[in-house]
Amino acid sequence: MGMLFSVQIYAQKVDSASLLLHAAQVFDGIEMHSDLSVLVKDGHIAKIGPRHSFGSGDATAVIDLGNATLLPGFIELHAHLTFQKVSADTVLRHGVTTVRDVGGSVHQPYGGDGSLRVLTSGQIVTAPQGYPIVTMGARDLAIPVATEAEARGAVRHLISQGAVIIKIALEPGSEAGAPWSLHHDHAPHYDSAHGAQADSHPHAHTTPRDQPAWPMLPESIVRAVVDEAHRHQRKVSAHVAESSGVQVALNAGVDEWAHMPCNLIPESLLKQARAQNVTIISTLDTLSKCSGVAHNTAVWADLGGELLYGTEIAHPDIPWGIDAQELMYLMHQGKMKLLDALRAATAKAGQHLGIPLLGTIRPGAPADLIAIRGNPEQQLKQLEYPDLVISGGQVIVNHFGLQQ
Repeated sequence: MGMLFSVQIYAQKVDSASLLLHAAQVFDGIEMHSDLSVLVKDGHIAKIGPRHSFGSGDATAVIDLGNATLLPGFIELHAHLTFQKVSADTVLRHGVTTVRDVGGSVHQPYGGDGSLRVLTSGQIVTAPQGYPIVTMGARDLAIPVATEAEARGAVRHLISQGAVIIKIALEPGSEAGAPWSLHHDHAPHYDSAHGAQADSHPHAHTTPRDQPAWPMLPESIVRAVVDEAHRHQRKVSAHVAESSGVQVALNAGVDEWAHMPCNLIPESLLKQARAQNVTIISTLDTLSKCSGVAHNTAVWADLGGELLYGTEIAHPDIPWGIDAQELMYLMHQGKMKLLDALRAATAKAGQHLGIPLLGTIRPGAPADLIAIRGNPEQQLKQLEYPDLVISGGQVIVNHFGLQQ
């Protein structure tokens, strides 16, 4: 209790003060640097430079991180915190400083000033009795639309309430290994925690072959959603998992895929997505049991497609914070180097959200920072348990001590 109390008091102390951080390594969202110091003032990065370039009066508080790595806080592009009632404080303390909540209540953006920064899409636009209604119901999660006029009205309503992106579902169901297909009416009984068929080998994934497809939005309605969203300077993200949904998304000009598709996707469609500058949010850890994810990711990497970090926080098998396994999948399946994977979770993610300098350690950037002891190349798992977390200049977690 004493440690928690001291952290809370310290967060109040630095609320309007200046803070100087010294670190052996600093990842600025793009590159790794050695022996740099970072000055935080008024919730933003004020200056970055060698330690000797700062004077004793530059900051009211100093944290010497020693042999540690300072990084931007991670940006989670696919979360379901509100719907699953996951604690925002838990997510923040585990290194994620910004989330985009896609599917659930819609709000104006909030946080980032000592609390988790939360952006929302609001409810998922889908076909009547389509996914996710067929598995989880519509309340607080989905808006069914049956006409182009209803679709446009739903988009305008979500944007008026604060949606930063519009999410749609193009999901007929039945993909092998997909967590959202495990509760289909005609599917075998599955263990919801492990995705395994009951009374079978724990890693077996039997997919029902005769189940009827879930209703899916037709291309004309998806085109209306995209057109209306673009009229209001919003992008559209589609939950797609197999070829028919992917084809509709491509034909309608959808900007983003909320997941790497679960089933194997023909290379011709992935090439079309690349040509249309589609961005894919990874969620590779969540979908690790899907039959086509590894192949799709490798082809997407070879095509040079944009793949950004997202883990579907609130999923029962995913850490409620930074997911080191997701970074490993980005490196191994997505053929990224570590710095590429870190960029996908920081600077590139911030750029994708359209928030200037978010996910970077550069002058003027929001002071959303984390630090771990040592180097992430040798201790990637430590990213899940950061020793320092700062949100908007306020210290949330500090295991390094403080020098006044």
